[in-house]
Amino acid sequence: MRIRLRFTKTGKIRWTSHRDVARVWERVIRRVGLPVAYSQGFSPHPKLHFGLALSTGHESVAEFIDIDLDESSPRLPSAADLEALPLLISAALPIGLDVTGCATIAGNSTSLQQAVESCEWDVEIRGVEPAAAAGAVDRVLAADDLTITRQRKGKDVTDDVRPYVLALAVVGSTDGGTRVHAHLATQPRGLRVSELLALLDPTWDEGLVRRTAQWTLIDGARHEPLEGPVEATSTSHATARAS
Repeated sequence: MRIRLRFTKTGKIRWTSHRDVARVWERVIRRVGLPVAYSQGFSPHPKLHFGLALSTGHESVAEFIDIDLDESSPRLPSAADLEALPLLISAALPIGLDVTGCATIAGNSTSLQQAVESCEWDVEIRGVEPAAAAGAVDRVLAADDLTITRQRKGKDVTDDVRPYVLALAVVGSTDGGTRVHAHLATQPRGLRVSELLALLDPTWDEGLVRRTAQWTLIDGARHEPLEGPVEATSTSHATARAS
């Protein structure tokens, strides 16, 4: 049995690395008594499958984790247990990590890292007025190609990343600058937020960056990896911790 959870990573915990967040999940799963399955071999480890890594310092309201459960366990959750699972796990997670959805999926489902085709981002550009940001956005969208140089296997490789910019628009001003919304492809190699910012203007600095959605493609239609609304549960989370 495999379950997929959607969770947030906001606030101060955004400075926690992907690896450390994975360790947090291992501890929390043990704490709530979820009967996770373990790998075989000399050093068994819980079968947890994370999606695309989030850069340290970036927030997200659309992170995903797949968890394989031990079907032989008498503690295997029922349908009712799964409905209560988001709140139960959120209460045990650190502030800023909240489970916002849960569903069972097929055990042979494509991994999140392979299935996710694109992500949406809100990106704050520090010290830049909306008009200046809009001009740079228009220039990027009008370009036939956008070449960047990357390191691949120790060698410099030039890539045209224009196909990875699916949508780009100025949202409005912030206290520190301007917010833009970007929809960026992730396959086969994708485009990082830092690379997008360098394309807009290499002298610009990012402020708060938040991943707002991840998308898969099924028969040409875009779907969230976990169907359902992306809603924060900070209120219920705080209440559960207080109790």
